[in-house]
Amino acid sequence: MNATENPTRTPRTPRHMRLLMCPPEHFDVTYSINPWMDPAKPVDTGLAVTQWQQLVAVYRDLGHTVELIEPLPGCPDMVYAANGATVVDGRVLGARFRNGQRAAEGPAYLRWFRDQGYRDTRDPVEINEGEGDFLLAGPYLLAGTGFRSARASHAEAQEFFGRPVIGLELVDPRFYHLDTALAVLAPDLVAYHPAAFSAGSRAVLERLFPEAVLASPQDADVFGLNAMSDGRHVVLPEAATGLASQLAERGFQPIGVDLSELLKGGGSVKCCTLELRDAR
Repeated sequence: MNATENPTRTPRTPRHMRLLMCPPEHFDVTYSINPWMDPAKPVDTGLAVTQWQQLVAVYRDLGHTVELIEPLPGCPDMVYAANGATVVDGRVLGARFRNGQRAAEGPAYLRWFRDQGYRDTRDPVEINEGEGDFLLAGPYLLAGTGFRSARASHAEAQEFFGRPVIGLELVDPRFYHLDTALAVLAPDLVAYHPAAFSAGSRAVLERLFPEAVLASPQDADVFGLNAMSDGRHVVLPEAATGLASQLAERGFQPIGVDLSELLKGGGSVKCCTLELRDAR
């Protein structure tokens, strides 16, 4: 783990987060449903578990609470917990996956929430892949579409959460989920890769977040935007060195981690992390 911080900036204030994660005990790449997955490349499941454990340790060292869900045999992508649901104000919208290989994950995650006592839950009607395509930024729920989550899921989320939903069109298949192309750093600040979005969606982001951090193609290509921020600390892939420098200049403390084995499945820090935003 490495961390850098710009001492000339006023320190940003971190918030405590409750996070849900799933051990990659069954992680493998036996099919391809995104450009990053190649079944011909060998996967070291033991290394994936070790790297994932290091990510959990980073979160806990920062004072965050990490809850665990039991992985299901036959669900190698269940480690990507961000896709399992969306939680806002204690309300849980379940996931409905586009690809049949992941279909069992949605009910498994929703069952976990119900077993934990969450009462306001919804079985989704439309296809949505959880926080892969839904990211909360201040009052807005940013919502990706183009490859996975259906545009109709945006209206379903708005009705359920009572939050304004901002639709964003993804156009590069390498960035098939919103959380691979955009990271929420603070309620009023995001980082994103402009080339991942349609022209209209770029214009929306420029209007909503004029001070946004713009990630280079090099940092986007190593999934640098698949990051988690608590408002001060930003946990991101260690290979995204340029983005880390940009974040430090803005007063954040970037913390690099190595999740190279899990990147073989098309996921990194944020993909492995579902935030539990309980009602306040």
